[in-house]
Amino acid sequence: MSLRIEPREMAEVLIKVRKMTLAQDMSIKLGKSLIMSGDLSPTDIAPVLAPNKYGNMAIFPMVWGFTHKATTKPLANCRVETADTKVLWKDSWYRRKCVIPASWYYEWGYPVYEDDSRSMKEHRNTKKAKFAIQTEGSYRTYIAGLYRYEEHSGMQVPMFSILTREAAGTVRDIHDRMPLILDKENVKEWIRPDGDPFSITEKALTNMVFEKAVEYHRSPTEFITA
Repeated sequence: MSLRIEPREMAEVLIKVRKMTLAQDMSIKLGKSLIMSGDLSPTDIAPVLAPNKYGNMAIFPMVWGFTHKATTKPLANCRVETADTKVLWKDSWYRRKCVIPASWYYEWGYPVYEDDSRSMKEHRNTKKAKFAIQTEGSYRTYIAGLYRYEEHSGMQVPMFSILTREAAGTVRDIHDRMPLILDKENVKEWIRPDGDPFSITEKALTNMVFEKAVEYHRSPTEFITA
């Protein structure tokens, strides 16, 4: 999975985050770009909604993917089915929830055709294609996640992981998993430190639309400055 953040749609947010001292320190000490728009992959810095010290929703720069000594790969996703029981995720599930606002997300899946008469085996043997998936009727897709702070390069770095669930709705046709997608009205409730993640999970959206992805090349418009 990867994410797409359209720079023009989130220009105000991106400008604000890039000016933060935390973002500047992360960029310098971790050697990471602060573009935070276009196509984003695990280990990139992204703009993330999380509670500030007063418990109110605010925007922060965070690195995508928890780290663990058992693997060199970033733990970019967390299964919602076990988030409240596994040691790695449990504390964040109850105390540190976040939301990643994206234009859409990408997933590799199996092409679907009109009047498809193939068997399931034939369908699964088809070469996978890259799809762009977003909330139906919205230009922004709110993806639920968990976050925590990790020690890297002498600083406490905020890291996030995306919650995934069993695919539902039309997404089931191309993939067996999907991110936990929130309605805009539930974003503030989700990130509340004392909120109930189980009740919000039950309200997750499944009305997604998708199409084969267009390969974008980074352009000057993605380098928005104040």
